[in-house]
Amino acid sequence: MILLDGKATALAIRAELKTEVAALAAAQGRAPGLTVILVGEDPASQVYVRNKGLACKDAGIVSQEFRLPAETTQEHLEGIIRDLNADPAVDGILLQLPIPRHLDSRRCLELLSPDKDVDGFHPVNMGRLTLGLPGFRPCTPAGVMTLLARYGLSPSGKKAVVLGRSNIVGKPLALMLAQPGPQGDATVTLCHSRTQDLAEACRQADFLFAAIGKPKFVTRDMVKEGAVVVDVGINRTLLGLVGDCDFEGIKDHVSALTPVPGGIGPMTIAQLLVNTVQAFRLHTGLNGRKA
Repeated sequence: MILLDGKATALAIRAELKTEVAALAAAQGRAPGLTVILVGEDPASQVYVRNKGLACKDAGIVSQEFRLPAETTQEHLEGIIRDLNADPAVDGILLQLPIPRHLDSRRCLELLSPDKDVDGFHPVNMGRLTLGLPGFRPCTPAGVMTLLARYGLSPSGKKAVVLGRSNIVGKPLALMLAQPGPQGDATVTLCHSRTQDLAEACRQADFLFAAIGKPKFVTRDMVKEGAVVVDVGINRTLLGLVGDCDFEGIKDHVSALTPVPGGIGPMTIAQLLVNTVQAFRLHTGLNGRKA
């Protein structure tokens, strides 16, 4: 069984980015800039934002944060987003989700400038993904695809099953898997809570992706022998962090498997940095060209 080490892969990507960012900053007179907006005191969000800030610093990306109280008004939040949209030193804007319930997250995401939407959630970027056009891809599913590519695992011509239909992971991941290309061309089944005989659907998968937020939901009897299994779930339990898959139960039954923690989580942050550098290149007219 191949252990798909997202932590090591993400560190390699970040090292590559550090060299690229240094060259870009020298050529353009400034480094890429990312601004994160955090509203409220959600513990998981606090951890994510701290880790993103450390990753930016390590890569040489200028990072700033707006930490707003939970009682922040919609008007105030939208004002900050508008100011950041207009700031030429800000290449990427990330609104850390979830935000307090009295705030309209969809309205805020739609207000983001699509060319600064490094989380890839703006309708324009989601639409471009659907059409197979260039644009920012949501960080977690893009990180999944990069991890597979780095290990030389291609779903092309294979049966792929995605558990979960969220706009953050499940839907965009299914679209990426179906796109033409060496890391796409899969025959994709998107499963959810209303799927009939879910276990049987999972057993058909050559590539199985679990993103439903239920600890150890995927058990050995649900997995085809020799399948590649990517566990996107991060669930906090009394015994610590666990994924959506029963790691110990399936590890000797599959050909490749991601751990939790240390799998897709680090890849998500690495992809955020990749998207931020992509935004910088867009804003400075470099696009895909070297610095």
